[in-house]
Amino acid sequence: MADMDANTTRLDGKVVVTGAAGLVGQNLVLMLRERGYRHIVAIDKQPANLQLLARLNPGVRVVLADLAERGAWEAEFQGAAGAVVLHAQITGLTAAPFLRNNVQASALVFAAIAAARVPFTVHVSSSVVNSVADDDYTRTKKTQERMFLDSGLPGCVLRPTLMYGWFDPKHFGWLARFMRKMPVFPIPGHGRYMRQPLYERDFCRAIVWCIEHRPLAQVYDLVGHERADYVDIIRRIRTALRLRRPLVHVPVPLFAALLRIAALFTDKPPFTADQLKALTAGDDFTGVDMRATFGFDPTPLTDGINETFRDPRYGALAVERAD
Repeated sequence: MADMDANTTRLDGKVVVTGAAGLVGQNLVLMLRERGYRHIVAIDKQPANLQLLARLNPGVRVVLADLAERGAWEAEFQGAAGAVVLHAQITGLTAAPFLRNNVQASALVFAAIAAARVPFTVHVSSSVVNSVADDDYTRTKKTQERMFLDSGLPGCVLRPTLMYGWFDPKHFGWLARFMRKMPVFPIPGHGRYMRQPLYERDFCRAIVWCIEHRPLAQVYDLVGHERADYVDIIRRIRTALRLRRPLVHVPVPLFAALLRIAALFTDKPPFTADQLKALTAGDDFTGVDMRATFGFDPTPLTDGINETFRDPRYGALAVERAD
């Protein structure tokens, strides 16, 4: 139960969310409104995704802005009781967009938060900072987190693993859409790659807890509480969609070659060779006890997958790719 100060912040204090129209942001703004927050500012550079957010959340202030460039958006942090830093480049074919959106934009955002003296910031990092993977996303997320910790801004860091939930344009959402279109579903290699997917609404519950309780200088690793093989996750998605699709196992080298060929024909590949390397890297993350830390029990994986794809309000919605 939140204390009186937290309750005042929830109802009256302004909360500014960057990258608000993406996967996490869409879920977070819905949850903030569910909990009674009345003054939310959502900043993002994707017009269509901001329009979706505004349609689903009447009364939320939406601001279209590229955070990698200085602008009027910086003034939105003035008078804020809290900020949530969500913006991130997740996939891409070159290093440039990762540097622009994870490093350059973050430097400007942290400066704006500091100038406005925002009393608390939740910085959303990633479990990849602890990963054995070495790619543009991992390197720039490590830099971004270090920038926040070195900034001296009062706040905390959350490091989620692979997430799934409503509005997903990649990950489980893309897998589901691909499965609906194809007569068979390809699996790289044996498919026994352990994953620890984190349900978006559980992650948003943790963010809200941090906004309301303001733990200073804490770093929380958030991991899905169930370990599941990639191929088993595909089977659960297939069941949630009520589909009958044979799974076809493809040797990893051939799978990687097909991904490289596919990347020649699109600047927004849904699945890249780097992501295949991360999938097969063998990461095994350890996270906090969500009940002990944030006061809620994590959603069982099958329940989360069913809610993701069967919810009549949001199950069919997906944000546009931001990269």
